[in-house]
Amino acid sequence: MKTWIFAAGIGAMALAGTALAAAPKGNPAKGQQIFARCAACHKVGPSPARSIGPSLNGVVGRPAGTEAGYRYSPAMKASGIKWDEASIDKLLQGPAKLVPGTKMIFPGMASPQDRADVIAYLKQYGADGNKK
Repeated sequence: MKTWIFAAGIGAMALAGTALAAAPKGNPAKGQQIFARCAACHKVGPSPARSIGPSLNGVVGRPAGTEAGYRYSPAMKASGIKWDEASIDKLLQGPAKLVPGTKMIFPGMASPQDRADVIAYLKQYGADGNKK
């Protein structure tokens, strides 16, 4: 009995490791197309036009709620999130799930590949809006 439980545990860990290793690789060109859904509220690139949401230039690596000139919700300011691939992926699954009380009204993006593509697209932009 103990051997069976041990073997089942090892098997579950192996499957979990496979699932983590199978995270999709993002394609920035596809991400640019998918980002069109986000562009109604967010901009990237040199001199991004004012919009409903904050500019996403240099978002990867930036603490949440800190883009100059944008009035964030108290929930986003207090979230303590630093935007990395994992946290952006969670946000794209549904902002209110990650940060209850956020002003961001977006139903979420179901496809892990679409999220990876958008993240790859955003990673290209530095804080100055130029591609890295």
